[in-house]
Order: sequence, then structure tokens, then C-alpha cells
Amino acid sequence: MNNRHILIVEDDRDIRTLLTEFLTGEGFAVDAAETTSAAERLMVVRKPDLVVLDLMLPGEDGLSFCRRLRGKNSDLPILMLTARDEEIDRIVGLEMGADDYLGKPFNPRELLARIRAILRRGGLRNGADEHEDNGVAEGPNRKAFCGLVLDLDARTVGPADGETVFLTSAEFDLLMCFLERPRRVLSRDQLLDWTRSRVADPFDRTIDVTMSRLRNKLTPLMPQGQAFITTVRSAGYMLSAQVTDA
Repeated sequence: MNNRHILIVEDDRDIRTLLTEFLTGEGFAVDAAETTSAAERLMVVRKPDLVVLDLMLPGEDGLSFCRRLRGKNSDLPILMLTARDEEIDRIVGLEMGADDYLGKPFNPRELLARIRAILRRGGLRNGADEHEDNGVAEGPNRKAFCGLVLDLDARTVGPADGETVFLTSAEFDLLMCFLERPRRVLSRDQLLDWTRSRVADPFDRTIDVTMSRLRNKLTPLMPQGQAFITTVRSAGYMLSAQVTDA
């Protein structure tokens, strides 16, 4: 059906079994682990296309594991699950590099929709998703802006003749929104719709946190004093630089 590989890291046996059976029934190849050490052993055998990662785990927690994966410059998509309602837990998860989050309890259908949206945005399409529009136009494989070059295939960005950095799925999707729409003010609602395929609630800080991560990665690579994406008060964000094919 789609044969994409999902790795579930969840210590609750009932939830782990439910998600394994549900996602397998939706055509995914699924591995499941109770701990991060078990997950790493599975990843050696078969690299997943996406990890569903619980925040609270025995031993090493999900935040630490997410941080370690991102420390390896991995662009592996991560969807974090949390039983906590506190906004700070979700923000910290995003800051550690998670691409999206979902609070427990949740409807498996919503989890499926989030997974498909992340994989679709990453170019990992299955037959059922081919007709769906992710809001980003097709284009050349390299784009230049602000003295940097983005490689769309490798998902790396940096000076043409200098050091490059990897972008996570969420960072890449957000940057592409601006590169495809330069010199336009983009609202947070628009950005969340294009990058997460959902409507924002008043307290959703997903875009702001991802923007902070993107700025922290790219600003040190730019010529000193060069502006990147500017914040337009009460309106959103804008990339004022010219974007060209490289």
C-alpha cells in the first residue's frame, strides 16, 4: 500500500499494540520498542521513515533521545507523544527537534493524519496521497537566498563554498514556505496550515518555536549583519531577500 516504515517508541504495552496493529492495517511497516535502547537496536536493522516517540519512557526519556538523534544531524521525522497537558512540555519537545506533537489521549485517526502529513511534506508519498497539495510548488533542486544555498534533496543549507547544516523536516518545510513566497508577509495560521496541515489554536506556538530553531541554525552562516526572516508585528513573518535557482 505505502510500505513506509514507522518506529513506535512507547512503554505502554496496550498503546504500543494498538498503534502497531492500527498502522499495520493502514499499510505501514511497523516496528515497536518499549525503550530508547531497544529502539536503537531496531534502527540498526532497518532505518525508519518516521518515529512516533513517547515523551515519558523508562530509562532515557523521549526528550533526551530526540536531542541525541538531532545531535547526529539526523533529519529523521519525529512525532512526539505526551500525556502531559502543560504547554511547556510541547514547546521543549519542539525545541529538542520534534517535527510535531500529539497529546494523550488521542484518536488514532488523528495520529495517522499527522504521520501522513509529515511524510507527504517530506516527499515520502504513497499512492493515496499523491493527489494532495502540500502548499509547496515543485522546483529546481537548489535555491539561493541571503548568501546561502539550500539543497532540496539533501536538506542541507549553507554558503556555496562553506559549511552546511542539516535541516529537520519541520525546519525544511518552514523555510520552503518562505522561499516559495518571498517578499510576502505570511501569517502564523498560514504557516501552520502549510507545514502541519491543521488550524492553529490561540496558544499554539509551533511556528514560533520552529522559527527560533531555524534562525539559530542559519544566522551564524550568513554574512554579518545580514537580515534573515523578519517578524512583522501582529501580522507574521516575511523573507525580504531575493530567491533564485542555484
